[in-house]
Amino acid sequence: RDASPLLWRLVSSLPGELNSVVARIKNKILPNGELDDRASPELSRIRQDISHLRSQITRSLESLMRKHDEAIQDALVTVRNDRFVIPVRADHRGRIQGVAHGFSSSGATIFVEPMETIDANNQFQALKETEEREIARILFELSDSLRQQLPALEMAAQIVEELDFLNAKSTFLEKFQCVVPEISTNTESDGLELIEARHPLLAESLRASGGSVVPVSFALNHKNTGMVISGANAGGKTVVLKTAGLLSLMALSGLPVPARSARFPFYRSILADIGDHQSLAANLSTFTSHVGNISRMLDICEAPALVMLDEVGTGTDPEEGSALGVAVVDHFRRSCNGHVLATTHYSGLKMYAANEEGVLNASVEFDEKTLQPTYRLIVGVAGASSGLEIARRFGIPPTVIDAAANLVKDSTLQATDYLRRIKRESEDVIALRVALEEERGAVAEKFASLDVQAGRRERERQKEFDVALRSVIDNFEHRASELVREIEDRTDRIKAERESHTHAAELKRQAKQAAQAQSLPSEGAAPTRSVRVVRDGQLMNESRGREHVSEESSTTEYKPVAQHRPLRVGDRVRLRSFGSIGIVDQLKGDEVEVRVNALRFREKIENLELVEEVASTRADRGKFAALRTSGTSEVHLKATDAQPNSELNVIGRTTDEAVDAVDKFLDEASLASLSQVRIVHGHGTGALRRAIGALLQDHPHVMRFSPAPPNQGGTGATVVELRQ
Repeated sequence: RDASPLLWRLVSSLPGELNSVVARIKNKILPNGELDDRASPELSRIRQDISHLRSQITRSLESLMRKHDEAIQDALVTVRNDRFVIPVRADHRGRIQGVAHGFSSSGATIFVEPMETIDANNQFQALKETEEREIARILFELSDSLRQQLPALEMAAQIVEELDFLNAKSTFLEKFQCVVPEISTNTESDGLELIEARHPLLAESLRASGGSVVPVSFALNHKNTGMVISGANAGGKTVVLKTAGLLSLMALSGLPVPARSARFPFYRSILADIGDHQSLAANLSTFTSHVGNISRMLDICEAPALVMLDEVGTGTDPEEGSALGVAVVDHFRRSCNGHVLATTHYSGLKMYAANEEGVLNASVEFDEKTLQPTYRLIVGVAGASSGLEIARRFGIPPTVIDAAANLVKDSTLQATDYLRRIKRESEDVIALRVALEEERGAVAEKFASLDVQAGRRERERQKEFDVALRSVIDNFEHRASELVREIEDRTDRIKAERESHTHAAELKRQAKQAAQAQSLPSEGAAPTRSVRVVRDGQLMNESRGREHVSEESSTTEYKPVAQHRPLRVGDRVRLRSFGSIGIVDQLKGDEVEVRVNALRFREKIENLELVEEVASTRADRGKFAALRTSGTSEVHLKATDAQPNSELNVIGRTTDEAVDAVDKFLDEASLASLSQVRIVHGHGTGALRRAIGALLQDHPHVMRFSPAPPNQGGTGATVVELRQ
């Protein structure tokens, strides 16, 4: 509907009431035109009886042939005169009693209907006649039902005819490489323009013999309304006229035309005088037949017109014929507002075309080297008839040709030489133009090649720039990753700094309150409590809390629990790896999640020690206990690798081992503030990939994950983006 709205509108206008008729016919008539056995119950019964009787007769005859094998020519049941017969050898005619229905062409075989099957054959014929009567009855019923839909059927026939016409045009367009012509109705721009036009009948004829048509190109308009075509005999002048006339009629009939491009005026008359119509019976000579045709054309010509005159003025005295031809062409141009195409051998018409404004000279090319026409139309140059050369090619003796050449007037020879010189100059100009076109094409190709090279160099430069930019970005990302790894977790670091500042401010406030309570004005400002940052057992600084503050004040002392028991949420434990005290937040199998201030760690149970606060420390703790202890707080930071690993390989591990390793790896990567990691699990059976995918699906550190790119392992690895 959207692609071909006009066709859709045409098809959709088919009468809907025909659907029931089509369904009724479709159920009764087969595609081959025969009635279906199901067309009626009676027809089905009759055909079943015919089939059974045919089988019965065939079996009977086959049995009879086996019984009289020596008398049978070929063991084959056949039909003669609509009756089943068997071939009996003529010399054994008396062996089988029956009715003869004919002889073979050699007379050696008699086709006999045995007495045993005469009754069965009679029944078979009766059933066939009954079948024919039933078929006639069914067809009469269908005809009556169709007669009631006669208006709809007539409309459908018109639509089908239109569709068939459109299909024929489409097929013709594809077969002859046609175009849809432009039809002009503007009198100022009315013009006949044919580019590489071909006569379809000539093209079809040559195609059968493996040849092809030489296309024709020319243009007529309101300035140039006429064209006189000259040149050698049998060179294709008349083909130009026929091509122009036939394609004009096709275009005005709504048909595509075989051409690369075509434009036509809306002609009201298309007139032609082509061929020799002399006739003894009609008392017509060549000249009188032409003159009679031209007279009728002058009477019926209606502007705008296309007029085609083949060999105008021929058949009479050359001077008079030439003058008449000029007058006729000029009259059709001026009085009928027509486009005139005329062929001639007369010099007068050639001179008229050369001197008259609005009339073009044209010629069909003739190769003087091979004495063969090329059938190419050259517009702008008159052509020589080359009658002597044509005669020589067709076998006229040289002595006759030489004698004729001596009889030709000098002026004629000079005119012929002049035309040949013009033709050669025209050919030189055409060759020069072709060379210039080829040179321009070469320059354009060279320019395109340079453009391609410039584009390639630009792409290479862009590629180098991208590589350099990528290197800079990679270096930047590497340095940024190092800084992130040094800081560990930026967010947690900021929290630790804030807690250190808060803790120092609280110590200042408590010192000031203690000084005021003890009335010690001489000690006006208590010394500021410092914070010592210890990493990997080394003192990093002694400022006011640049790192995470430890879970408990340095004044609080802990000792291992005397009686060992299982860990519970809320228990205080010491991390054996770096001695910090933390609180158990979560238990998961043999691993425990421990909170040390703002930091969270996941450790094996064997790496933790259950502790409790020393009683004396608990008793000494008071409002100002912090002031009675050392003036420095220590912050212990967990040691980390200098370069946290962003890839984990679990190939070769069991599913449980791989899941545990990935879980711990994600914790460490999150603590190292990595934004992306890669887990290599291989292809194998896919068990590791599925188990790891199930873990990543609900893992708190994972933002998203996907298979690695092809150059990083494809489905054998998983890329994980971590929450920041």
